[in-house]
Amino acid sequence: MTDPTERNRLEDEESPYLRQHADNPVNWQPWDEQALEAARERDVPIFLSIGYSACHWCHVMEDESFEDEAVAEVLNQNFVPIKVDREERPDVDSIYMTVCQLVTGRGGWPLSAWLTPEGKPFFVGTYFPKEGQQGQPGFLDLCERISDSWESEDDREEMEHRAQQWTDAAKDRLEETPDSAGVDAGGAAEPPSSDVLETAADATLRSADRQFGGFGSGGPKFPQPSRLRVLARAYDRTGREEYREVFVEALDAMAAGGLYDHVGGGFHRYCVDRDWTVPHFEKMLYDNAEIPRAFLSGYQLTGEDRYAEIVADTLTFVDRELTHDEGGFFSTLDAQSESPETGEREEGAFYVWTPDEVHDVLEDETDAALFCARYDITESGNFEGRNQPNRVARVSELAGQFDLAEHEILKRLESARQRLFEAREERPRPNRDEKVLAGWNGLMISTYAEAALALGEDDYADTAVDALEFVRDRLWDEDEQRLSRRYKDGNVKVDGYLEDYAFLARGALDCYQATGEVDHLEFALELARVIEVEFWDADQGTLYFTPESGESLVTRPQELGDQSTPSATGVAVEALLALDEFADEDFEEIAATVLETHADTLEANALEHATLCLAADRLKAGALEVTIAAEELPEAWRDAFASRYFPDRLFARRPPTEAGLEAWLETLGLEDAPPIWAGREARDGEPTLYVCRDRTCSPPTHVVEEALEWLGDSGENTEGESDAPF
Repeated sequence: MTDPTERNRLEDEESPYLRQHADNPVNWQPWDEQALEAARERDVPIFLSIGYSACHWCHVMEDESFEDEAVAEVLNQNFVPIKVDREERPDVDSIYMTVCQLVTGRGGWPLSAWLTPEGKPFFVGTYFPKEGQQGQPGFLDLCERISDSWESEDDREEMEHRAQQWTDAAKDRLEETPDSAGVDAGGAAEPPSSDVLETAADATLRSADRQFGGFGSGGPKFPQPSRLRVLARAYDRTGREEYREVFVEALDAMAAGGLYDHVGGGFHRYCVDRDWTVPHFEKMLYDNAEIPRAFLSGYQLTGEDRYAEIVADTLTFVDRELTHDEGGFFSTLDAQSESPETGEREEGAFYVWTPDEVHDVLEDETDAALFCARYDITESGNFEGRNQPNRVARVSELAGQFDLAEHEILKRLESARQRLFEAREERPRPNRDEKVLAGWNGLMISTYAEAALALGEDDYADTAVDALEFVRDRLWDEDEQRLSRRYKDGNVKVDGYLEDYAFLARGALDCYQATGEVDHLEFALELARVIEVEFWDADQGTLYFTPESGESLVTRPQELGDQSTPSATGVAVEALLALDEFADEDFEEIAATVLETHADTLEANALEHATLCLAADRLKAGALEVTIAAEELPEAWRDAFASRYFPDRLFARRPPTEAGLEAWLETLGLEDAPPIWAGREARDGEPTLYVCRDRTCSPPTHVVEEALEWLGDSGENTEGESDAPF
């Protein structure tokens, strides 16, 4: 059999990140059985390099080392070099990133790991320069030393011993569950109480930067949307004003600073500094799903239109730059693009400005001066001599400075922004990673569906449904009832992970809530049933990240904590709790058992498990059930329940008649109507509303104000003063 490691095999892959390395002299292999078998047959270590297409330092390491012939010779002769796209294979990334964090105390990408032929890690790190510098070993020298040690019998024995220790540590961290899970000799374990939500919120307060907004005492600054959800929910539960204050401060800081693209909309990945000035310029689909969802909560909680505007502008960006022509959403935009001055690919080149460039585009001196004053465009610059726009001046301040009315200021600024946007469109664009990931699409679908309800925009619901149908058509196997993770140019790859099923199930449920179309609810239930079959382990009382029928790795990870995306386990528990209302299966029992299993973990470290804490609160509090028996959702009802902050709201739409409901039950494969629908037909031929909270229900009504009064809600948003420079 031909040795697959005799050539670079990445040209056969569809991942844009892998294809970026297809021309390297390194004989890169994808993570597959051929490569792993070659390592075993050659009895050489695996060099594993994990990254993603928009990763800046991944590009740097490629330029310095992987395009170098001398480095390639060492890797090809002494290792099986494997390249992994972390966005396609989060399971592989999770295992070796966990080892890196355990061993070095930090992580990040590129992730560099040296493994035994069995896949057990014995040396890990992130970026390595080709030549050693500032106490950091050089990559070439490191590879040579590892190869020499592997050939030494004594050294190899020590390396294999270390590999086993590290693998055991990863298994203990990722796979094992507490011995006290479920029912033991001491009696029945309990899920954490709703107090864990306040525990998480209090920890979030302690991490808050009250001077610059957001979380952490320095840079980099990440958006942390799960922590924002915790603050908003805790404020709703307790009325504690400090929760609301920190929530609003974080939203305003992100909206005003460089994290947000003030010219074209959308959010960058994070900011490198404490005051949100300079972003890391890549744009990720998941950020532009989860951050706007937090801003929707801000709009619902405060009634401030500025938060709705941020959502609308971000979704316009997603429509324009991250949406497939047939529906579905692409993954990322690169941080780098070609600089018009140097012709080299540089980080942020597409987004930054000088005062001269602004003046050249706008021509009118007043317009240019206004824009520069509003967005801190200066000669000295805030990023390598140029400027990432930051909104630093209020309209009221500019009105006094320029002796213009505020409405005139706003009109001129919007005109200037539009002209600068059009000029920017002529620049060389960042590369786009056009793979469509099921899970990330689920996040974006949820945001569009919720925006349709909260903002009353039917077009958003249409976009959500188009994306759901795109993913369902291309990645869901109806016969096998299984989901694949990635679609790219007709090619489908990788069995779906828990995040794919959970995020997409929530997205399908949200499409049902937004449209009242039962097919979306049917799909959500199908996905939930696979979660039970493939990811639920009743003996361990937990949900695993990888499917039972999937590839066997050195350990089977769980994903309990929030990372750049919300916890897959947390979203799965939330989705199962919501879908339990419509299912014959006991999804709530699964959700409750998972929370029982991990109760100690949540209580000990609530901050890192925000989504699971939200799920625990949802289990204890129950949903705000809003059953609507009507052909269409009345606008006043939508406005009352969706444009205001009801974080546990569940729209249980149903046909107005029992005959119509029978057809739905047939579609869903249900013999009897679930309690949330049963006996709740439209009364007197009019749309009828049934509202239940804390497992207690209001009388049926045609008047939404009566339902709000029963809930003890005034129907008003909680408005407050903000010091944001909007």
